[in-house]
Amino acid sequence: MRVGRGRAPLSLQKGLKKGLKIGLKIGLKKSTHRTSKAHSGARQQSQGGAIDIAWVGVKAFLPDRAVRHAVEVARAHGKRLDLAASIVFVTDRALAKLHAVALGDPTRTDVITFDLSDDVGGPLVEIYVSAERARGVARRRHVRVERELSLYVVHGVLHVCGFDDSRPADRARMRRAEATVLKHLGFAPDLAPHDE
Repeated sequence: MRVGRGRAPLSLQKGLKKGLKIGLKIGLKKSTHRTSKAHSGARQQSQGGAIDIAWVGVKAFLPDRAVRHAVEVARAHGKRLDLAASIVFVTDRALAKLHAVALGDPTRTDVITFDLSDDVGGPLVEIYVSAERARGVARRRHVRVERELSLYVVHGVLHVCGFDDSRPADRARMRRAEATVLKHLGFAPDLAPHDE
């Protein structure tokens, strides 16, 4: 697959302080990240707010239309159709660094969500996803990598829609919402526990 230039995450495009701090600390620069030509990251207006997609340091393996659809269905489930989203797929190392810088936890994780709405005066979320982790977890769990990556995107969107997973009851509600959205996206259920 050829590699070309794409768009920077929304926070970097708009020069938002929070986004600049986040993105720059893990090595992102305005419009300099790498993205596959087939997944140019071009902003596309959907049924709700804009959705930007970027692949930074990893090869794209899920079509933009599939990522966009996952965001749209999760937004609809969470009743946040107006939500604009920037989905940034990164390496495990980059996400662990972001986890340490932004949340004070240097461990690896699968997805981190930032609600930037206060910075722009409207509904905007930036979701960082480890594409490498999705590949590894999908292999261990014997599920399609597209399903695992979509799960991470859906999980991030649901967080900003008010779903939480810090307490057992909240986590169960989150898992039900994820399952509903993934079913709507056409993925088979994954019945094994998913809290690694």
